[in-house]
Amino acid sequence: MTAIAGDQRPMRRHARRNHERLVEAAREVFGEQGVDAPLDAIARRAGVGIGTLYRHFPTREALVEAIFERRIGELVAVADAALAEPDGWTAFAGLLERTLALQAGDRVLKEVFLRHPPPAGRLASAREGLRRRCEEVLARAQAEGALRADFTFADLALLLWSFRPVIDATAALGPDLWRRHLHLLLDGLRTPAATPQSQPPLSDDDLHAAMRALRESQRRR
Repeated sequence: MTAIAGDQRPMRRHARRNHERLVEAAREVFGEQGVDAPLDAIARRAGVGIGTLYRHFPTREALVEAIFERRIGELVAVADAALAEPDGWTAFAGLLERTLALQAGDRVLKEVFLRHPPPAGRLASAREGLRRRCEEVLARAQAEGALRADFTFADLALLLWSFRPVIDATAALGPDLWRRHLHLLLDGLRTPAATPQSQPPLSDDDLHAAMRALRESQRRR
């Protein structure tokens, strides 16, 4: 039994090393080429075979989730900081700005935001918790009369996704130019500036369908 246990421990350490190498290689390759980059490029970067990659990550989504797992704590911390802010509008604006700052510094994180709804798994509850925090921030800003009453979580998701091309297009000109666009947009979300909408907000099903369409359009490019 001792000999068997002794044989298994090095294998577990080796598997963990491969796991870490694959996650780090995926961060690099996805950062360079996007999350639809060839998986064999990730395996080569990690110095393992494609079979080893699939043993650790049966699907591309599983690999993306492993990367996101390392960042979701930062997103939750941003939402918690917003909830701790005494002023509802300051909390809402801070939530947007800090979330976008994280996205601007990490291409993979930007693309993860396009993968909605998330697959079932150990991060599903963490994502749902993040959504609840965001909805609480919106509700408080609206209850205080600062944020227009018809702004929904689906609108927040679309807003965050809409910044990806802005961030990408202005990165070489100035990494913080997206902030000007955000501040102009925030002025339009304040209650005094609100104008009646002719279109209803997206339902969750509509939101999921919109993101599937967006992912498909990205793949066809």
